[in-house]
Amino acid sequence: MELYSHEYFINEAFKQAKLAFEEGEVPVGAVVVSKNKVIARAYNQTEKLTDVTAHAEILAITAAANYLGAKYLNECRLYVTLEPCPMCAGALYWAQLGELYLGASDPKRGYLQCNSQMLHPKTKVFTGMMAKESEQLMLEFFKNLRKKTF
Repeated sequence: MELYSHEYFINEAFKQAKLAFEEGEVPVGAVVVSKNKVIARAYNQTEKLTDVTAHAEILAITAAANYLGAKYLNECRLYVTLEPCPMCAGALYWAQLGELYLGASDPKRGYLQCNSQMLHPKTKVFTGMMAKESEQLMLEFFKNLRKKTF
């Protein structure tokens, strides 16, 4: 895997998703990249922080904005293991994200099910990066969750 390739960065996001999985969080990971450098890493922490808005994308946006000292991420790329929900897509809209690289699609709660125009018009979207691996991690997580609760 070439350093600074799209595959490298989506793999970094997948590592974050695995951290979420290990902590009992829905396994979604995200990294924000600026000038071929990871400036933010995050994973879902809704349980840990008891905050329904603590999605990987939201935490990554906040960390990236803090790093840059700016609210707009129009020069940045976000790599995320699962299609963002409408809340996260809205935040990405307001951040004016430059490019979005998606892993697995989310046919139940993804923003594309609601409105494919939720992102900023200038945001470029690329899909299917490590989709099978991300989907498998999700399936395993929910399978384990059902075993614990039933």
